[in-house]
Amino acid sequence: MKIDFNKSEGLVPVIIQDDRTLQVLMLGYMNKEAFEKTKKEGIVTFFSRSKNRLWTKGEESGNVLTVKNIAVDCDQDTILIKAIPMNVVCHTGSFSCFGDKDSKGFLYELEEKISQRIDEKTEGSYTYSLFQRGINKMAQKVGEEAVEVVIEAKDNNDDLFKNEAADLLYHLLILLKAKNFTLKDIEEILLSRNR
Repeated sequence: MKIDFNKSEGLVPVIIQDDRTLQVLMLGYMNKEAFEKTKKEGIVTFFSRSKNRLWTKGEESGNVLTVKNIAVDCDQDTILIKAIPMNVVCHTGSFSCFGDKDSKGFLYELEEKISQRIDEKTEGSYTYSLFQRGINKMAQKVGEEAVEVVIEAKDNNDDLFKNEAADLLYHLLILLKAKNFTLKDIEEILLSRNR
């Protein structure tokens, strides 16, 4: 892994991304010494321009960033580090220096849209009409979709299998909303099992 530390007076920008969610957490700078220390210890260390010294993220707060993966861009002058944050990352108390809004991908956007349709009682919406039919109907629909996924898994039509899997996820999101849970709640359980 070659990095060109000569382009910007010995410093390169470093983007920190949550390894689990891919949310961008912060931007810092590294010199060669900070980079080598980060690689060796597996904890993100920057070069602080304001302190004019190496600074390990979380050295005072304990909110360290544990390195999972390091990549360098095509020009070899920017580093991307995927890390696991121990707690909030921003000094303001926000999880990310770019605000608390999660950037976790389309499933989270879909969850938000489902929630909005239900909360706003959107007439003509399949989502809202299923929600109105009650918990038993929503649970039944999840069961039906799960069976269809199993059936399609045994066949060789990948498109049908993927479509049934998408239907299952969609209906599960509606059921989660009805039960007052979120994808984040389920994600936290999966993360705890992974430790």
